[in-house]
Amino acid sequence: MTTTSQRSIKTQCKDAYEASSELSTLSTQVKNDALLDMADAIRNNIPTILEANQRDIENGIQNGLSTALVDRLKLNEERMMGVATSVEEIAALKDPIGETLTGWKQPNGLEISKVRVPLGVISIIYEARPNVTVDAISLAIKTGNAIVLRGSSSAYESNKALSDVMRSAAEKAGVPGKAIQLLDDTSREGVQTLIKMDDYLNLVIPRGGAGLIQSVVKNATVPAIETGVGNCHVYVDKDADLEKALPLVINAKTHRPSVCNSAESLLIHQDVAETFLPQCLQALSDAGVEIRGCEKTLALFPPAKAVTDEDYYTEFLDLFLSVKVVSSLDGALEHIKTYGSHHSEAIVSENVTSIQSFIDHVDAAAVLVNASTRFTDGGVFGFGAEMGISTQKTHARGPMGLPELTSYKYIVKGDGHIR
Repeated sequence: MTTTSQRSIKTQCKDAYEASSELSTLSTQVKNDALLDMADAIRNNIPTILEANQRDIENGIQNGLSTALVDRLKLNEERMMGVATSVEEIAALKDPIGETLTGWKQPNGLEISKVRVPLGVISIIYEARPNVTVDAISLAIKTGNAIVLRGSSSAYESNKALSDVMRSAAEKAGVPGKAIQLLDDTSREGVQTLIKMDDYLNLVIPRGGAGLIQSVVKNATVPAIETGVGNCHVYVDKDADLEKALPLVINAKTHRPSVCNSAESLLIHQDVAETFLPQCLQALSDAGVEIRGCEKTLALFPPAKAVTDEDYYTEFLDLFLSVKVVSSLDGALEHIKTYGSHHSEAIVSENVTSIQSFIDHVDAAAVLVNASTRFTDGGVFGFGAEMGISTQKTHARGPMGLPELTSYKYIVKGDGHIR
């Protein structure tokens, strides 16, 4: 990467850092007004944004972008109206900044309180999905954090149109414009520069494929949160309501297969496999899903292809599904422990003991009971949106909403106290 490019990243991070002090002290009213103005600006500029998005799509198709990535990239009027609404939902949420988490008075008279504060400057590195631009800016502004966005080159035109529209509206409402930075450098080398900007960044969040996430987590000198890789399973128990299970499995796999909370593996108890699998897998196949199954699966559904160990590890993000018939709940738990990514795991069962055992033993950010994995989502959880879905355990886990983008400080009040 050229020196000019390095300087550009440093300059943008420094600008965000300098703006973060002013942003951190803005009132809730100013922040909420800015968010509402940003939502209006998005709606008012939909044609311009969609034109930019179309350029990205055309470039992506010419460059051989996969069908799944084109789907993640694509915006339309309905999606734009939805993201504008999510901005308004974030504005309506309680502002966490300034919240007293706990407080007490010491025997010596000191009054101590633990109060939420912004993190400072957050950087998010993400692939293809321009709606993340809106979510990230909105959540950052609400929590008083400056934001440095590094989208992929495949979505640059869309990201620029969205960030320009939102920055302009925010600035008019009293938010420092430099608090919203979209990096011009979308190179891989630029990522390596960005994740070492610890003089200016307080947190970096990689959101994309396993390769990107691991590269950031392993090489960053800025604190990083591991997010997103979703090798999610649905386990259909021997005591499942199969009429309930069928649409649930189909939804988990086919609703939006290109996103991290779609199901990648189906586990089925052997006692109901003969009854359930042929019908379920035929429905999935009719929906365009390629089935990759174990020997018992192949016997029950001959059109399936033989599964490999690599398939069980794979986050397909596409219309592929690995399938395994297991002999017990313990077999399902062992499979998830071996191949899962600690994202979202679902059980379909009417047996309360089996359900509780699944909840107790599955190590994942979200455990779903008789519900599709597609529900692991900040918007669905009532967070307005999410900065990402953390699959680690420190600081934040699961969909990252407003509280996960804050830190805290202790306020100690005395009356001339000395020690």
